[in-house]
Amino acid sequence: MIRVLLVDDHTVVRFGFRLLLEAAADVQVVGEADSGEQAYAAYPNCKPDVVIMDLSMPGMGGLEALRRIHTRYPEARLLALSAHDDALHARRALSQGALGFLSKRTAPETLLDAVRAVAAGRRYLDPPLAQELALAEIKGGGDSPIARLSEREFEVFLRLARGAAVQSIANDLNLSASTVGTHLYNIKQKLGASNQAELTLIALRAGLIEV
Repeated sequence: MIRVLLVDDHTVVRFGFRLLLEAAADVQVVGEADSGEQAYAAYPNCKPDVVIMDLSMPGMGGLEALRRIHTRYPEARLLALSAHDDALHARRALSQGALGFLSKRTAPETLLDAVRAVAAGRRYLDPPLAQELALAEIKGGGDSPIARLSEREFEVFLRLARGAAVQSIANDLNLSASTVGTHLYNIKQKLGASNQAELTLIALRAGLIEV
């Protein structure tokens, strides 16, 4: 039996995943969390075989939760879920300890395949994404200025690129406005942008957001 900890800040999403997973005879959902902080605290109590981690959550965020769980519990087998299906998001999740990465756009049965693979200690990526990731590495995609952003800077960057205001981002991530302002300054320096509109253009060109 594969024991799963579900982490997503949307109750309806967790409910849907639970129904899907527990319809399989070899999977049991042993815990749920709606934030990275809860997931980090719940892991030693649940002792899951697989953690399914949504990357876009308020507070600590999925990427930071992956990093902290992987650092303290190297044996943890982590599967990242994202609303995005690009190589940059996958690379960041894998770099923080995830064994697998899935877009929420994938077919439901793919989630079961991914859970079984990660539980067995194998990496899992959708074939098109795996190909994109390999091509990005061949072309030097890892040297992109965006790849040099820290995990928190990357989270702030995406929100800025979508037009969010500094105070709104601060509220969403449980940070002070001054901290977000510092991240904004560092992001603009690293990406060579002078304003928020240019950050949006950079994100569009990288395929991180859609018009």
